[in-house]
Amino acid sequence: MTDTAASISTIFAEMPNRLDPEAAAGLDVVIQFDLAGDGGGVWHCAISDGACAVSEGAHDAPTMTVSMEAADYVELTSGTLDGMTAFMTGRLRIAGDMGLAMQMQNLFRMG
Repeated sequence: MTDTAASISTIFAEMPNRLDPEAAAGLDVVIQFDLAGDGGGVWHCAISDGACAVSEGAHDAPTMTVSMEAADYVELTSGTLDGMTAFMTGRLRIAGDMGLAMQMQNLFRMG
């Protein structure tokens, strides 16, 4: 397993523990992650009742889809890549609920 793949695996395994239940209160959404390149793949995170469940694979009807290179996603979640900068430079693409995209930073605590 590559370093990026190991990091991605860890990020998604830890995601339920990093969710801020107060910030997620009242949400019932599915966020899909389409990660390209080394260590990439497709995952989705269902947030409901202040809890988060992560599954590998595509969801039938995600509320929002995040698309980016796997290595960039590792940088984004570690705080070395700013989300707004990534979005403005095309390294991060969002489809679906843009309001949810704006909430992402508050939904998950940094490691």
